[in-house]
Amino acid sequence: MSAEQGGPPSMLTRGLLVAFLLPGALLLLAFLVVPGAWSLGQSFTSYTLLGPQATDTHFVGLRNYQRALGDTGFWNALRVSLLYVFGSAVVGQMGVGLVLALYTTRLEDRFATLVRGAAVLAWIAPGVVVAILWNIYLQPEGGTLNRLLGVQISWLAEHPLIAITLYNTWRGAAFSMLLLDAALRSIPMSYLEAAAVCGASTWQRFRDITLPLLRPQLLTDLLLITLWTLNDFGPYLLTSGGPNHQTEVIPIFTWRVAFRSFDLGYGAALSTLLLAVNLALALLYQAMLRRRAR
Repeated sequence: MSAEQGGPPSMLTRGLLVAFLLPGALLLLAFLVVPGAWSLGQSFTSYTLLGPQATDTHFVGLRNYQRALGDTGFWNALRVSLLYVFGSAVVGQMGVGLVLALYTTRLEDRFATLVRGAAVLAWIAPGVVVAILWNIYLQPEGGTLNRLLGVQISWLAEHPLIAITLYNTWRGAAFSMLLLDAALRSIPMSYLEAAAVCGASTWQRFRDITLPLLRPQLLTDLLLITLWTLNDFGPYLLTSGGPNHQTEVIPIFTWRVAFRSFDLGYGAALSTLLLAVNLALALLYQAMLRRRAR
């Protein structure tokens, strides 16, 4: 029986499969598995580049992880990261993206294309350029945001967490908009028209028809933007983690420990903890997607 008839693949087919998979597998091994295993191994050592211990790297077991659990800096970074993810990704990017997607579906094609293009420009612009623009935008004297609101606030000093939340929302909303816009266009208009004929209001049509049909795309969007934001180093470009660690998310805290204090063993343990949080969130969203598919 041949592979095309549902039987086991022939030796030639298996050889081709191996030939196609081998380059990708080697790249994953070289750039993900080996560095990840090296980092995990370092997290159990006292590896540092400063002080007397720099010449005496030895195995310390779980001491670095215990140190993280008792480190107020780690808990502050975790708290800031969760607020940053919830505010800028869950509420900001997904909320703004959904509103923009709903808005563009009501526009003529040429105007919808203009709105999508403007949103995508913010998404593809280099991070350094976006940070410079937002630094100017948030200036206390003559900044665009203060002019729009008619106030004089030093956003980066007085409300730094709100500032980086707005910044990341603006950067990432385009991805959610594009994903949800494509999903909205796949919903048959006959569903909405039939509901309108039956007297359903705009909100009822959105709640009972549009939102349930968008749920798989919303969960996919939520998974991706949550993981991207949790690993985002972008706030450093605006605030460097300050003032007084108020915007020090976990990637910035880990970078500071590993590459400013050169405490590489502890930094590796923090990286492993961040990876564990990422994995937990990914498994949670995957479980929600599988539950939805049943």
